[in-house]
Amino acid sequence: MQRFANLLLRQVLHRGCSDAAQKQQCLKYLRSLRTLQFNGFNTVFLGETDIPESLITGEKSAEEADLCWPIWTLVHAGSCQGWVPWQYKLLLRGDLPTHQQNGAFQELCESLTTSHGKCVIVTTDKTQLRHVGAKDGKETETETLLPVLPAIDIASIKCCPEVARANGHELLVVPSSYNYLSPMDVAWSSLKWFIINNRNNFSLRSIERAHSYRCILLSDLIVKGLENMTPNKWKSAFNRVKRWENYYLRTLS
Repeated sequence: MQRFANLLLRQVLHRGCSDAAQKQQCLKYLRSLRTLQFNGFNTVFLGETDIPESLITGEKSAEEADLCWPIWTLVHAGSCQGWVPWQYKLLLRGDLPTHQQNGAFQELCESLTTSHGKCVIVTTDKTQLRHVGAKDGKETETETLLPVLPAIDIASIKCCPEVARANGHELLVVPSSYNYLSPMDVAWSSLKWFIINNRNNFSLRSIERAHSYRCILLSDLIVKGLENMTPNKWKSAFNRVKRWENYYLRTLS
């Protein structure tokens, strides 16, 4: 019984320290974001989502987990006005050369300079928790300054802070425990529901004597799915994120 109690106590203490570090990281992120917004930077969220072939075709089976379905990764960015005027990237998983990974982010930064002026580009990084946590979780005098970030891989493209700054932008990372501080999940959900409900409208069938074929107009399906995330939906998603930001700035400060 004593050993069980000691183990439980260690878990509680570890969880408490981890929660404190994550809250401190969230506060640093929000203060940096507010500072940039106050200085005239427009907020743009960059994200990606996986689109497996089974989602596009609607064909599922009990053995689906054992099948090697092709998976596409869609990369796009949005602001409070809607999707940014940048040609989104639809990439086949594992089929993107490294030089294209670097070039895609440069292309986005140049497009944002033309369409939005100076921006704070907010993305996510699943590996960042390994780097979280000061030695004792205490705040230092430099925590209100912009964090120095390494290059961030969002699986499909590499986001480099130096590339962003060279184009007049800044790069921030949403703390991984607070991913709902980004509206991108709402946008991806809207896209995928559109695909589920409308994929048959973008299919062409060819029936022959021995075989039948189905051609899915994937590009058209994606374009219409993105359009389904209307400016009003973007505004609603941004307002919800803003309410969470204000809540955490009040409670964590």
